[in-house]
Amino acid sequence: MSPFIIRTFHKNVLTPTEEHFPHSTVEKHTANNKSPITNNKNHLFVLLSRITYNARDLFSSHCYMPCSRTSRQIALWLLFCPFVFSLGLSPVQAAVNDPLRIEDDAVVSRGDFIRAAVRAFDLNTEDVDADPLPYSRIPNALIPFLRVAHENGALKVFGKNLLLAQGITKSEALQVAVALGALSPQGKPDHTFRDVHTGTALEKAVTIALEQNWMAPLSSSVFGANRMLVGRDGNLLLRKIRGDDVSEPTRRNNSTLSQVPTIKINFSPQAPRPLPKSEILETLWQLVNEEYLYEDKIHQDDAAYSAAEALMKSLGDPYTTFMRPVSSRSFQTQINGEVSGIGAQVEYIDGYLTIVTPLPGSPAEASGLKPGDQVLAVDGFSIVDIGFLEAVERVRGEKGSTATLHIRRAGIEFDVQVTRDVIKVSEIDISWQGKVAVVKIVQFGRITENDLRGLLEEVNLKKPTGLILDLRNNPGGLLEAAVSVMSNFVPKGSDVTRIVSRNKTRVEKTNEEPSIDPEVRMAVLINGGSASASEIVAGALQDHKRAVIVGEKSFGKGTVQQVLQFNDQSAMKMTVAEWLTPNGRKINGDGIMPDVVVLEGERDEQMSRALELLRR
Repeated sequence: MSPFIIRTFHKNVLTPTEEHFPHSTVEKHTANNKSPITNNKNHLFVLLSRITYNARDLFSSHCYMPCSRTSRQIALWLLFCPFVFSLGLSPVQAAVNDPLRIEDDAVVSRGDFIRAAVRAFDLNTEDVDADPLPYSRIPNALIPFLRVAHENGALKVFGKNLLLAQGITKSEALQVAVALGALSPQGKPDHTFRDVHTGTALEKAVTIALEQNWMAPLSSSVFGANRMLVGRDGNLLLRKIRGDDVSEPTRRNNSTLSQVPTIKINFSPQAPRPLPKSEILETLWQLVNEEYLYEDKIHQDDAAYSAAEALMKSLGDPYTTFMRPVSSRSFQTQINGEVSGIGAQVEYIDGYLTIVTPLPGSPAEASGLKPGDQVLAVDGFSIVDIGFLEAVERVRGEKGSTATLHIRRAGIEFDVQVTRDVIKVSEIDISWQGKVAVVKIVQFGRITENDLRGLLEEVNLKKPTGLILDLRNNPGGLLEAAVSVMSNFVPKGSDVTRIVSRNKTRVEKTNEEPSIDPEVRMAVLINGGSASASEIVAGALQDHKRAVIVGEKSFGKGTVQQVLQFNDQSAMKMTVAEWLTPNGRKINGDGIMPDVVVLEGERDEQMSRALELLRR
């Protein structure tokens, strides 16, 4: 599946947007093209002639820069998922008086919102019950705020696992705020929204939000409750809660930016490159509009989208595509430890929605779906060549609903019944086989990046004789997380991966001392569902001769895709870089070949073989 970088295209200005990296700080440079697209007829030709140089320049100027890890919380998304994920590369523009010090378009984490909301209501965090909280893995800095929130019943919306690094939805944020403020509606609800059920705590919170003018609905029929809360909306909500004057937009200036670490980037846009044969395309379009007999069959948007799709397809790269809008769902999501639908990470290859790996404990796994399965149809509706987002929409659905998937596996077609659900992903699991520690990483997300080192330090104190890193069916995740994982096993300053773009090569290195004793022998388990960030870690450990690789050849996904999103929610996904192992091995299409090949069987022969190797 693809590593993704996402940017938005609005009013003919290409501007990078930050999502999911609330602490990254990059000085903003944009390309302002002064000829706005004014009608659908010219939309395609103007659009295509200007995207090419902007996409390249923005990527090359924003993505490859040497900087320390503390100042660079910028990561390439190497995530396999049924959505498009994003890489934040724009500046943090938070004003000094903003409750949340994150960029306007960045997704607000649960932990950050709870802390800011407690402060916004001016609640006392000192005179609170000191009893242990019924949650695990709570950062010390958040404990006072979580105690207050817990006492006020504001954490009930999250259930048993807070997942503080996960993004918070608008519905969750409103329910937290209402509970902290002990608020009640002044009257009965006078609005009905499709995404807000009658008689629920959410309806109460939405009613209060509308009465207090905290937040506006998306439309007369949809509130947008399940959308992620971004910095802009979160700061506005919290400033209204604390009674700030919000009549004027918060001013942002250089003095604000100078108070946080900033990575300066020089951006010099090149001249636009004309669309090849543009005169032919323009003439064709003119003639069709003026002379074509069946005028009612002329659809401007469809013509533009079809031309864009053909342009991307002409490159012969299955990972470079144009994606039409999907009106029923926001283009934006995040790596947050929760996946809805059938629980399978997917990739769109040559027009086919392809299973990369079913998530552990998911309906997809229970139904027997395997890496490499192609989903041809959903409930009798063909999803071949309909576009990535539309195909995903067909597969996804309400919890408890059943989908009939028509699958092709190794040339054989058959149907599979899958009952949809909401799957919570626990990223790290540690167990023991005698004196051998088994560390399974499900995906390379924030939890892995933030928590693994502490867990491995505890493992090291128990003096293991060996360690097995289980990356089977791990579809990838954040490059930052992959680098963080590697730092536990190899000397500080070791190469992790080379990221090669059209004009530059950047080497990612570890910058921490290992947490595991170098004398502890290691084995890594991989299979065909191990992809992207998993392959980075496995390949690097193999090159450094730090571990023996056991299992089956990995997926072989070693390219980076940049996603540019346009104001109508259409988007283009384009390959802009690839990664290599520290020794320069090309992984894309080839995968990581294990040192010891062990095929998957009914018994876990791969684990048994790894244990045997470490116990010799």
